Amino acid sequence: MAIARRMGWITAVALILLIAACSGKPNTTTEPQQTQGSPQEQPQQEQPKQEQPQQEQPQQEQPQQEQPQNEKAPDPNDQEGVPPTALEAAATVMTALQNGNMKALASWAHPDKGIRFSPYAYVDTKTDLVFSRNEIEGLMQDSKKRVWGTFPGSGELIKKTFADYYKSFVYDADFKKDGEIALNKGLGQSTMINNLNEVYPKESYDFVEYYIDGISPAIDGTDWRSLRLVFEKIGEDHALVGIIHDQWAP
Repeated sequence: MAIARRMGWITAVALILLIAACSGKPNTTTEPQQTQGSPQEQPQQEQPKQEQPQQEQPQQEQPQQEQPQNEKAPDPNDQEGVPPTALEAAATVMTALQNGNMKALASWAHPDKGIRFSPYAYVDTKTDLVFSRNEIEGLMQDSKKRVWGTFPGSGELIKKTFADYYKSFVYDADFKKDGEIALNKGLGQSTMINNLNEVYPKESYDFVEYYIDGISPAIDGTDWRSLRLVFEKIGEDHALVGIIHDQWAP
């Protein structure tokens, strides 16, 4: 028993010494050593990047080069809806007379007054014949002979169908091709009184004259011709009211 106790005490003492030895053992964990003479590296802190506001660069406008445009001759269709001038109206009427187109002529007739036909410069409001739009369209086919006035000098009656009158006192020369044109100005001067501006005062009417100073070189200018187209002004529009033929008279 004594031996056993002794062995127990020896064991206990050995355990105590072992525990004490373990408690006094220095910490073996080593801290990182700094190299002598080397500056201690501090951890770099990332500075937050400040975003610089981007300045918008002004855009330089490139000058636009103008493309050269080809000039066009005025198109008559572009004037659709615009009232014609007296000269434009006269040109259209003269084309109708040149072609004997009575329907086109009738379309220019004054809707209420119609067209008065005067064989010479003096306009006789009592005896010169007047025709309405509807009558004008069929005149060329009308076989009836009418008195259109009198021949100067002889006083003989001018009695003809419209077709014959047309050949002698309307389109008896190529006015469209050869005529000199004037607006509100008389060119041909005959021995007869020209009372156009009395019957058709310029405040309300325009007239366009087509004048040919001579047809045959052998007749020394006494065979001149004039055709005057008289238009009433209706606002900016024009309506044909008179066709006055003129020529040399004895």
